[in-house]
Amino acid sequence: MNNQNNQADLLKELRIDRRPGPPPSRRGLWIAIAVVVALLLAALAAWALFGRDRGIEVRTTQVVATGGGTASASVLDASGYVVARRMATVSAKITGRVREVLIEEGMAVEEGQVMATLDPIDADAQRSLSAAQLAAARTQVGNVQAQLKEAEANARRLESLVQQQLVSRAQYEQAVAERDSLRAQLASAQRNVEVAGDQLKISDIGVDNTVVRAPFAGMVVAKAAQPGEIVSPLSAGGGFTRTGIGTVVDMDSLEIEVDVGEAYIGRVEPKMPVEATLNAYPDWKIPAEVIAIVPTADRGKATVKVRVALKEKDPRIVPDMGVNVSFLETERSADERAPQEVRVPADAIVQRDGADVAFVVGGGDPAVVERRAVKPGRAVGDDRQVLSGLSAGETVVLAPPAELEDGGRVRVLQ
Repeated sequence: MNNQNNQADLLKELRIDRRPGPPPSRRGLWIAIAVVVALLLAALAAWALFGRDRGIEVRTTQVVATGGGTASASVLDASGYVVARRMATVSAKITGRVREVLIEEGMAVEEGQVMATLDPIDADAQRSLSAAQLAAARTQVGNVQAQLKEAEANARRLESLVQQQLVSRAQYEQAVAERDSLRAQLASAQRNVEVAGDQLKISDIGVDNTVVRAPFAGMVVAKAAQPGEIVSPLSAGGGFTRTGIGTVVDMDSLEIEVDVGEAYIGRVEPKMPVEATLNAYPDWKIPAEVIAIVPTADRGKATVKVRVALKEKDPRIVPDMGVNVSFLETERSADERAPQEVRVPADAIVQRDGADVAFVVGGGDPAVVERRAVKPGRAVGDDRQVLSGLSAGETVVLAPPAELEDGGRVRVLQ
């Protein structure tokens, strides 16, 4: 019985199952495809990082314009000071005690404005005396005129009596002599009146001299005296006497004085344009012009003085300020004007095959450089002028390495 059951089980195991089963899975296929794609992307990234040429690492700078075209280049730089061509220390014409001072530093004054007054006691007394002398001289004239009138009448009467032989001729001649003497006295008295009048005018001037007035319009930069002090137009030789009331500067007369070395004075010409920069305002460029070259040299400093006129008037410009000036090339007409000049750091220009060249950086990453032949000019500090071959705004390679060639790839270091 058991043998039959075992055989039946074996037959069931050998039986072929004809029922349809579930569809096969594609998950493995998709996994394989994903792995292949990942390997391809990794290969492409590796080639991008290590397989292609990334170029030479370089540093760059931009080409800067130096003032060609419409502007003028500097041919000489120098330093000097702002000075006033019209400046006066105002003093009284006479010696006297200050009664009142009407000025302060920084005050604007007009021509003829009263700056101070002196004690007028002495001057007033002298004027009163002169006026009295004039009055006395006029009184003397009136007295002589009255005597002369009587003498002339007496002479006319005696002349008639002499003709009638009623008086002697000697009496008549005596009357004529007295008349003529009084006429001379009248002329002298009238002259004394004129002299007394002139003396009174001088005394008036003496009174006016006690008033100190501004000689011209300007700005008070110094106040030198106080009420109660003695001032004199002459030096007191170390005493306590002041020699001035204050100092007035005509701000419209300000200019620049520059000492230029003898070796460079040939670059400066009258009417030459100048650009001035005050030490106090370094960002303010003031247009100016050469007035004159003083025709003498300083033997000790080996310099020649140059006067420069400021074309702008501004309250910020005051005497004795330090200033730097750049003497510019004379402006040329449009036909004569040279192309715009540019400059680059000196190490951007190198020698290749016996020629001066620079490498201009183009766009892209990595960027491609172009080798340019250039014509260098004069040195400007650490820079070098470039007369041709480059334009303002272009980017050039600093210190190009020896392996860099035209068309080479570079990577710009930040």
